[in-house]
Amino acid sequence: MSVYEILRVLYAPQKAFKEITQNPKYVGPIVITILFVLANTGFIYIIINKTYVEQTQSPVLQGDAWTENASLWTSIIGETPTANSNDYVNGSYYIGNKSIQFKSVNNKQIAMQLSDIGPVNCSGAEGFTKLSIRIKWTSPSTKPENATIYLFSGNVSNNFKYNLTRNLENSTSNVWNNFTIQLVTDWISSSMATNWDNITGLRLEFSWLETSNITLLIDGLFFRGVFKLSAENIPSSVFSFSLYTFMQFFLRWVFLSGLIYIMSKTLFNANIVWKSLLIATGFALMPMLIQALISITAYSTLPTLYYPLEFFSGAAVENEIVYHNITQKTWLVSQIGRYLEIIVLLWIIILGSIVTRLLTTFSWSKSIPISIIAYFVAVFAQSFLLGI
Repeated sequence: MSVYEILRVLYAPQKAFKEITQNPKYVGPIVITILFVLANTGFIYIIINKTYVEQTQSPVLQGDAWTENASLWTSIIGETPTANSNDYVNGSYYIGNKSIQFKSVNNKQIAMQLSDIGPVNCSGAEGFTKLSIRIKWTSPSTKPENATIYLFSGNVSNNFKYNLTRNLENSTSNVWNNFTIQLVTDWISSSMATNWDNITGLRLEFSWLETSNITLLIDGLFFRGVFKLSAENIPSSVFSFSLYTFMQFFLRWVFLSGLIYIMSKTLFNANIVWKSLLIATGFALMPMLIQALISITAYSTLPTLYYPLEFFSGAAVENEIVYHNITQKTWLVSQIGRYLEIIVLLWIIILGSIVTRLLTTFSWSKSIPISIIAYFVAVFAQSFLLGI
């Protein structure tokens, strides 16, 4: 079967289906299936290679592990830290459902330390470049006069020091203040033994001008700044998607054919030949291949998409900003995909109606409803079986 004969289904469907049903061969639908799978394989490969996700030191499944477990922390100045499950950054699994609370009674200072976190590599092309932390103090109402972050390299005496005070200028009490700090730049090393590829701990120090009862909470602590492809194993991801698209096409083909056959036989006693129907229906799904080819073309025009931590953190305002930025880049392609989905749906229903009318000699008033019902039920059944 030539390409011309396959393509004729698109521009001269009645003539094409008449010839197909007179001399039914499985070659055409098999070729369409193979091309559909190959097109979708190319599509997912493009998507994977254009999608980068920001990495963190803590594994994704652990969320922000360092601010979920109070036993990881030590109070240098103040009371024993506790986990607060009532006041935390309201986000997804990435942020978790706890914060770490620190208190210092009748004091001007509070300090806390997180040990044994590494080693964390913050050097070179593979190293993290930023540190994010969310801080909230509920008492006193004034902001700290001084704030300092220390990153340990091997031990406490070997550290990098960063003056956080200037970052607090626009911060307020009783609000989760989000700080993202560039590493290496503006950090002071305590000795020659410090090394950015060996960060093993962290200390935070805050001080106020006046004595008070200090309550401070910490959440969402991450090393970040490294973006990697969203799929860790590209061949495996591509193969899985290819297998899925094959099953999608095959199940839709079989279900659509079977439903047209059953309804025509049981409702109207049509004298319909299964083989001819099955082969013709395979050709009727040709628009799915066209959809895949157009999707490849559209998505190949997209720029590389970078999904920062805020996209997954679930903090409403931050997530909305990132989502808006990404949708601006993908808006046109998304619109093309949305309208293309509708066009393909109608196209297949029309082709299914032609096949039904040709093989059963039904009127259009019977053929069209049969095609509509069969297609929607087939899509539902296929989606149910594939878990989509």
